[in-house]
Amino acid sequence: MTKRVALQLTGVERHYPQGETFLSILKGADFALHSGETVALVAPSGTGKSTLLQIAGLLEKPDGGEVKINGLSCGDLPDDKRTAIRRNDIGFVYQFHHLLPEFTALENIMMPQLIAGLAKAEARERAAALLDYMRIGHRADHRPSELSGGEQQRVAIARAVANAPLVLLADEPTGNLDPETAGYVFEALEALVRQSGLAAMIATHNHELAGLMDRRVTIEDGKVVEF
Repeated sequence: MTKRVALQLTGVERHYPQGETFLSILKGADFALHSGETVALVAPSGTGKSTLLQIAGLLEKPDGGEVKINGLSCGDLPDDKRTAIRRNDIGFVYQFHHLLPEFTALENIMMPQLIAGLAKAEARERAAALLDYMRIGHRADHRPSELSGGEQQRVAIARAVANAPLVLLADEPTGNLDPETAGYVFEALEALVRQSGLAAMIATHNHELAGLMDRRVTIEDGKVVEF
């Protein structure tokens, strides 16, 4: 059975002014991410890894090429449409969890659902189910400062998928964790991908974790290549 292409980049270009010239970061980059797969993005700093994620997540516009989410070309969409796609179809996880400190783990996961217009009771039920799935349901009423690093990242992952997005983009989600905790967080993330059919691109410097994913890609001379 053919898997749906959840994210597609075609001929993506990104250039930044540098004095009187331009620094070319992405030079006709092509990439496709399918539903239900995990792809590791392993690339040294300065090669365009974060830029690629920003463009894929519609946080930054490319200078050329096309970005499609679930078959929809997003380049010429007005800002409100791009914002709606980011809110509903794309989940983000960063190296730092960025949880709201004044809210509990449960409330942090409810927040994006409430913003999307879900009823409070439904948002609470789904948030509780996600915490249980991440095996931290017993920490639902704890604030971020009361959670371990691994627990914080699992809450951040649960928040990122709370609105059932098509695509999950993660930038070094285990970068601040010890190897054992990183392995456990990745295991929870991978199980979530398998169970939900989510498409995940995960930037990481951890080659051991990268080797556990379905595919590995890097950036060479401004292009995305498999290895």
